[in-house]
Amino acid sequence: MQTATAIPAERKATRPRADALRNRERIVSAAREMFTEFGPDVPLDEIARRAGVGNATVYRNFPDRDALVREVVCSVLDRTVRAGQTALAETGDAFEALERFVHVSADERIGALCPMVSSAFDEHHPDLEAARERCERIIEEVMDRARAAGQLRPDVGVGDVMIAVAQLSRPPAGTACPSADRFLHRHLQLFLDGLRAPAPSVLPGAAVTMEDLRQS
Repeated sequence: MQTATAIPAERKATRPRADALRNRERIVSAAREMFTEFGPDVPLDEIARRAGVGNATVYRNFPDRDALVREVVCSVLDRTVRAGQTALAETGDAFEALERFVHVSADERIGALCPMVSSAFDEHHPDLEAARERCERIIEEVMDRARAAGQLRPDVGVGDVMIAVAQLSRPPAGTACPSADRFLHRHLQLFLDGLRAPAPSVLPGAAVTMEDLRQS
């Protein structure tokens, strides 16, 4: 009697467990906080302690410091993209959407993380370049809407906004982050008021593009 050949069960693609995903998110969140406070050289053991996980969990998710720094920067850029999408979807006034987007972007501490892009790892890594392109596109979309509505002065570019947000969200040397936070949104609003059309003055030079920033 011929026995039936057993048909092997189809393998399902393994997915990370929910607790593993939560651990990864905790690590990225703790790293973002500590990189902002202390810079990219903060010990990974300290990041693990703040995240409430073991050292082995950190290294299992991120084999080296570069991988963790890159994940933090990409995460911040993607959160910034979502902030822009939300501002466009929920805000009817075009300039108000720009204001909302700029304030939320500053809260993400892009200014504190920007130096890591050029000093800590390969700035041309495909994951980083893709995240950066998504961020640039949403900024252009938010600004284009405000410009089309006649609310944004025509002589400013995406690079102008990125520089201002980065500089204003980075605490001055020797100043603690919580202390600088008291003034961040006040000074951002001063900057935003200067973007409104009609412009009260003529800006020197030309509008700054993202290509200008990449070449600087």
